[in-house]
Amino acid sequence: MLTLIVRAILVYLLVLVVFRIMGKRQLGQMQPFELVLTLIIADLATIPMAESSIPTLNGIVPLITLVVVHFLLTFFSKKSAKVSEIISGKPIVIVNPDGVNYQSLQELNITIDDLFEAIRTAGYFKLEEVQYAIMETNGTVNVLPKSSFATVVNQDLNLKIDESTMPISIISEGSALPENIKTAKISQAEISKILKKADIKSIKDVLILTVDKLGNCYIQEKNKPFKFFKTDYKGGNLT
Repeated sequence: MLTLIVRAILVYLLVLVVFRIMGKRQLGQMQPFELVLTLIIADLATIPMAESSIPTLNGIVPLITLVVVHFLLTFFSKKSAKVSEIISGKPIVIVNPDGVNYQSLQELNITIDDLFEAIRTAGYFKLEEVQYAIMETNGTVNVLPKSSFATVVNQDLNLKIDESTMPISIISEGSALPENIKTAKISQAEISKILKKADIKSIKDVLILTVDKLGNCYIQEKNKPFKFFKTDYKGGNLT
């Protein structure tokens, strides 16, 4: 009996350390590969606790192996946008200024009812209030409202405003995003001009760079404060 108690405590502490190492994201915020690892770890942890005939090491080694796998997947996902897309997928626009993107709904295997539920969860009850809705890689839906339905309702203040626009990520964690660059219709010369204006020497030094069709640029160098400024860029936008 004492052996089982000691084994249970040992495995519990090991699993606790494993999840602390993996990070603090909640279950609903996990990427697919993280959720799979979590489920497998939970199953593996019960084996050495319940079966006294199985050596404790036989349960510990697979747990440590999964931690190594987790770090490798995370490392390669950060180094390559393509690897990240293969492992975790990519955000998909399900509502744009033209309305619901039916093709995206089919690709994600979700229904109109699912869409409405997600939009209501974000605090909006009418599709006409939504400029963009994006299905993130962890399954959550984020909504960008139309300007007239923002938290401060500008139409009630009779203000002249620009319509909400979707910023497009051009650089992420030191890597350019070719697909997004193509969508944004932004040239390498324009990117270089933005980097020069932000006083950043190399793409590898950029933590995040986003632009929108109004020329607004958000750029942040690694371990430094962000910069936000207007540029001459006038390009594409996610639709």
